[in-house]
Amino acid sequence: MTEATDVSPAPEEAPLLSATEAAARLGVKRETLYAYVSRGLLRSRAAPQGRGRLFDPAEVDRLRARPGGRRPTRAADALEIASSVTTMTGGRLRYRGHALEEVAGAWPFESVAQLLWTGSLTTPTSPWRAPAAVEASVAALRAVLPLASGPGARLQAAVVGARAADPLRDDLRPDAVAGTGRALLAALAGVAGPEVAPPDRSVAARATASLGLDERWTGVVDVILVSLADHELATSTLAGRVAASTRADPYAVVLAGLAAVSGPLHGSASGQVHRLLSDVADGAAPERAVASRWRDHGHMAGFGHGLYPQGDPRTAVVLDALRAAAADHPAWATVEAVAAAASSRAPQAPNIDWALAAFALVAGVPADSGEALFSLARVAGWLAHAIEEYDAPPLRYRVTAI
Repeated sequence: MTEATDVSPAPEEAPLLSATEAAARLGVKRETLYAYVSRGLLRSRAAPQGRGRLFDPAEVDRLRARPGGRRPTRAADALEIASSVTTMTGGRLRYRGHALEEVAGAWPFESVAQLLWTGSLTTPTSPWRAPAAVEASVAALRAVLPLASGPGARLQAAVVGARAADPLRDDLRPDAVAGTGRALLAALAGVAGPEVAPPDRSVAARATASLGLDERWTGVVDVILVSLADHELATSTLAGRVAASTRADPYAVVLAGLAAVSGPLHGSASGQVHRLLSDVADGAAPERAVASRWRDHGHMAGFGHGLYPQGDPRTAVVLDALRAAAADHPAWATVEAVAAAASSRAPQAPNIDWALAAFALVAGVPADSGEALFSLARVAGWLAHAIEEYDAPPLRYRVTAI
């Protein structure tokens, strides 16, 4: 007599959900669903024959059941950090109480950086300069980088060089950190692009020259830097604050921020948008180019923002400055055609990545110029948050695994 064997069939896996079904189960719009995907909160896979994206119902249900909601820009549950640097309320971005629309174009980037660090909005009396040893170290590292290294490698190498040349890098007092910021931003502006930029200029003017542009673009670059100087507790800012909590020096804080910002879903996202615009500028039909992005990536880079349902305020500020500098440029036709195609089915406003890509196309600079300016500008914010963090209890970021 043989023993009985359990031969009951294995439970069948639940069928995958379409984007429409997943969004309905979560109670959100499709664009919000794809925002979750772009921020790593939810995975998707391509449907057969390129028919959209599919979602695991179990993953969707886990996301729906999360405590604290499903906000795509708040990946960690119930993690809140007190900060007075930047606020985003009512669809407006404010640096220590000053609305972006009030400072961009009216105050130079140096003034806004000082505002973030000290709370005081003042006009600089002279261009910021890095010490000679820092400039020499940055220049030496830049000389050995391959031409195709990209802005991320250039900026990281520059920070490493500046850090090695600064014997007082461990001075964490607020005034000292601000002094480090002034010197570091002066040095980094010269490596924002592939060209060698002369010293004794503003941060924006030096970055403009480094990108190979003439002086008429300096105002646009300055507005871009001001618009990107800080954005509350973005991923790269949190990385910087974690480093600062260990009492890492300001240069190490910036390196932590640069590491996080290098990902394709953060500071380099404008490069994806630039490739789309370039395809259309080279003759691709806008609708087909947009459709291919949806098919290949499952979301549309450059559109929508979870914190700004009515539109990213930084986009309007940058595009207004860009139009003032080059209103008659033929590339605007491409920008407008792609924007119309991208929002024809599900209207959504362009975000700052779109504005950076438009700048690169209109100005005729490399696709990664948006990443370079994003990273350069955000140094100001990272150091402002470091100053706050140095005054907080150390080693406070110990997250419990479950």
